Amino acid sequence: MPAIVGIVQVVSIGSSGVLNIGDVFQVQPVSSAKTFAGAGSFNTGDGLYVYNALSNTNTYDQDAVDQPIALNV
Repeated sequence: MPAIVGIVQVVSIGSSGVLNIGDVFQVQPVSSAKTFAGAGSFNTGDGLYVYNALSNTNTYDQDAVDQPIALNV
């Protein structure tokens, strides 16, 4: 059954958002991200004490593409 859509005002859509008006079979937003973080970066809690004397984060990645999304439709 076809959708009947009235007036629509779109103020903004985020960079990874999807807007669909009407009938649709499947909506599948696709995104990819890589995060580098040093020691103790994602620790959470009350009264947390993290001691990192000499710490560095290795960001060298020999792969050209880690998670291809070009033909992921």
